[in-house]
Amino acid sequence: MDYFLSEEEKMMVETARTIAIEKMKPVREHYDETEEFPWDIVKEFAQADLCGVYIPEEYGGFGKGIMGLVLVVEELCKVDGGISLSLAATALGTLPILVAGNEAQKKKYLPDIASGKKLAAFGLTEAGAGSDATGMSTTAVKDGDYYILNGTKCFITNGGDAETYTIFAKTNPSRGARGISCFIVEKGTPGFEFGKKEKKMGIRASSTRELIFNNCKIHKDQLLGKEGHGLMIAQATLDNSRPGVAAQALGIAAGALDEAVEYARKRVQFGQAISSFQGIQHMLAEMATEVEAARALLYASARMIDSGTDKRTSKESAMAKLYCSEVAMKVTTNAVQIFGGYGYTREYPVEKMMRDAKITTLYEGTSQIQKNEIALNLIKESAAKGK
Repeated sequence: MDYFLSEEEKMMVETARTIAIEKMKPVREHYDETEEFPWDIVKEFAQADLCGVYIPEEYGGFGKGIMGLVLVVEELCKVDGGISLSLAATALGTLPILVAGNEAQKKKYLPDIASGKKLAAFGLTEAGAGSDATGMSTTAVKDGDYYILNGTKCFITNGGDAETYTIFAKTNPSRGARGISCFIVEKGTPGFEFGKKEKKMGIRASSTRELIFNNCKIHKDQLLGKEGHGLMIAQATLDNSRPGVAAQALGIAAGALDEAVEYARKRVQFGQAISSFQGIQHMLAEMATEVEAARALLYASARMIDSGTDKRTSKESAMAKLYCSEVAMKVTTNAVQIFGGYGYTREYPVEKMMRDAKITTLYEGTSQIQKNEIALNLIKESAAKGK
């Protein structure tokens, strides 16, 4: 289907496709097995100017917004959803700076991220505060011109490998949701350490670590926005970042579909290619239709965000993330089914795609949280019309 991409957008997609096929595909099995961080591929992203596609030009980026990010992430994830997460997770960690950073903060941090010299990470989740961010226990206590951070974050993508972290902590616990603030914390700051690296079902090329703050002292200039605005910054960030997860899911699904079609054409049973069996044809038709429907919803939500016509895009972002991630699970599961016993082995990539797809229904809000977000916005919209 033609989505009438601009020439620059087509160029970004082609660049991402070339890197995915020539650089990522030959090593994806290696990184899945070893769980190493793919620094050599990150360098390829940087050299191709993919790291800053969503960052404004005045800060060294390509200025193509969320749509640019979505296009690149989708294309990379058709080959590997774990390796490409280094880029997508950096965008998540960078968005709070784009959303709430002042000019000095943007000039200090964005150029190095746009050039690929530094990666970023987003620190919101805690062991006791997953879907309920207000339950976090990490604190930031004001001490003159500084804040002292104490607490632990978990399941942080790019943790340990990123240099720039956007961290959420309670500056006024008595105020609940209005007592949370957001800070930029740099790797190497005394009192900022890394805990265990998680061993995961999928996206094994992506590092997921604990962040530990033990009397970590940061200057007040590292506060993003105002005190107490942290939860608003987090929500605005997720409104912009969830299409990135949706793009990851879409790319994995599209890659699995391609693998399934090719295998069905070549696999012979009962004297003919299994692609000639109506049962297989129907599976492929449903998979293709759902992938295309997911793409249409995702692109529309990304365009809407970039247009700036609506201040809040929570509903649309949640819809894209929900639908694309659920499609990814369905399509990859069906791809394994089409491959039969071979699909369950590591000889073919679809079992990995199925493992990688699962995380997209979990992080940045589970599918159930996305449904809550969608329903809440529908009710609010209905109430507003009623007035």
